Amino acid sequence: MTNEEIFAKIDHTLLAPTATLMQIRTLCIEALDYKTASVCIPPSYVKQMHEEFPTLNICTVIGFPLGYEVTRAKVVEAEQAVADGANEIDMVVNITAVKNHDFDFVMEEIQAVKRACGDHILKVIVETCYLNEDEKVMLCHSVTTAGADYIKTSTGFGTDGATKDDIKLFSKNIGKNVKMKAAGGIKSREDMEDFIRLGCSRLGTSSGVKILKNKK
Repeated sequence: MTNEEIFAKIDHTLLAPTATLMQIRTLCIEALDYKTASVCIPPSYVKQMHEEFPTLNICTVIGFPLGYEVTRAKVVEAEQAVADGANEIDMVVNITAVKNHDFDFVMEEIQAVKRACGDHILKVIVETCYLNEDEKVMLCHSVTTAGADYIKTSTGFGTDGATKDDIKLFSKNIGKNVKMKAAGGIKSREDMEDFIRLGCSRLGTSSGVKILKNKK
C-alpha cells in the first residue's frame, strides 16, 4: 500500500481545544500538499479556512465531543458549518440516549442532522469505548436506517479509540450504503493499513503526515 493510497483516506485532524490559527493553517497546507481526503477542524475555524483554501475539502465536528446536546443545537451547528464551507460533518451520537436504549430518538436525531447537511457527507461518531456489543449493533442499524453516510468509531476524547474488532463488527451489521471511519489512537502505518484492509474508507488521525512523510 503506497503513501498516496493511505493519504487519500486520511481525514487530517486537529481538534485540540488549544489549537491555534497557525496550527490549523499548517494542517490545511499539509492536507493540500499530501492530498489527504480532508482536514477535520473545529467549527469556529471552518469559515476562515474555507476562504483561505477554497479547494480544500473541509470536515468539522458537531455535538463534539460528548454528544448530549439537544437535537436542535446539533441541527443549527450543522447548518452553520455547511454555510461556512464545510463539506463533511462528523456528529457525535447522543450517547445518553444509546445507554437508555432509546434508538428511535437516536435515529430521528441522525435524520435531522442529515437533513441539515443536505448533499454533504454525514459521519456518525458512536464512541465505541462506552458501548457494549448489542449497543454497537443497534447503532449500526440506526445509522443505516437514518441515511447517514458513515459510521465512525470514536472522538479521540473518550477512554479508548478505534479497534479492529469494532470495525469487523461494523462491517457485519451496517447497510451497503454506509461506509466506515476509524478514528482515535491510530499511531502507526501498520494500524492505518490494517484498518483500510478491514474496509475503512476513512481514517481520522492527527499523526498521519508525521508517520508517513519521508517513508515509501
